[in-house]
Amino acid sequence: MARYIGPKNRLSRREGLDLFGKGNKLRRSSQAPGQHGPKGARRRSSEFGTQLREKQKTKRLYGIMERQFSRYFGFAAKVPGKTGEVLLRLLETRLDNVVYRLGLAPTRAMSRQLVSHGHVLVGDKVVKSPSYQVQVGDLITLDTKAKKIPAVAVRMSDSKIVPPAWLERQAETGKVLSFPVRSQIDTPVNEQPIVEFYSR
Repeated sequence: MARYIGPKNRLSRREGLDLFGKGNKLRRSSQAPGQHGPKGARRRSSEFGTQLREKQKTKRLYGIMERQFSRYFGFAAKVPGKTGEVLLRLLETRLDNVVYRLGLAPTRAMSRQLVSHGHVLVGDKVVKSPSYQVQVGDLITLDTKAKKIPAVAVRMSDSKIVPPAWLERQAETGKVLSFPVRSQIDTPVNEQPIVEFYSR
């Protein structure tokens, strides 16, 4: 179960937005990281460069490595419908993302940790795989230990946190009402360049 463990602000600076939901103000956000950042930041991007940046941004937002992301795309390409929208639906219905969308964790990284440490149940079964694909009707709950984690307790008591329309939450229990459609996914990505990147 690979994951990125390097400097996260560096990735956020490269993509020009806070990828990891920590609310950090990006220092030198107009300048890409590395010794070539100052020179390369203002360069016009090619069509390939635009497609690559969108792909990189998307996989980093969801905390996925390259091989797994390409597998998601390969599966999405075989499913009837718009490939880009199917890809986003697969990413959104990962268990770690659903925990994040339900508002049970402040970041996707923390929701991934909750899942991999065995704090999340789907139905009455503990699921430790962050990439587990939830289904319509699934009930997602946290175990007793997770409820005592300060960051989780604050999120559970915050009535201002409202999950997207395809999910429903009461206290620490969430339910998948339907699969998300494109209009219900507010992740700041454009899926079309990703489709074009893999269609080269």
